[in-house]
Amino acid sequence: MAADRKIRVLVAKPGLDGHDRGAKVIARALRDAGMEVIYTGLRQTPEMIVSSALQEDVDVIGLSILSGAHNAIVPRVSELLRQNKMEDVLFLIGGIIPEQDFDFMKKSGVSAIFNPGTPMDDIAEFIRKNVKPRGLIPA
Repeated sequence: MAADRKIRVLVAKPGLDGHDRGAKVIARALRDAGMEVIYTGLRQTPEMIVSSALQEDVDVIGLSILSGAHNAIVPRVSELLRQNKMEDVLFLIGGIIPEQDFDFMKKSGVSAIFNPGTPMDDIAEFIRKNVKPRGLIPA
């Protein structure tokens, strides 16, 4: 990652979940950690999320899911990322994700899952350590 470019993070609330306090807390913490954060707001579809990520040229997508719809939403977002050749975007989820679903989430393309209570510094550090350089296409 170029030192002169801030890490760009898209934070989204997919589905019908109307609780966004956690997503806003995460967005602010990542901004305070020196990242550029784009918050899409409530009730985003997977298509809207990936379209925004593509337009904003983000390094990271973070979904906040409390509705229980993660088993449907996450695979669709992953599929759209592949279709748009965005596999280099770090894909994270947080919220209420039952432990028994962790393996499926990881197999669906999620790099990390952050449940409530995860320290904000841990999330920012994970992003810094795992974000991939963007725009470097091998010849």
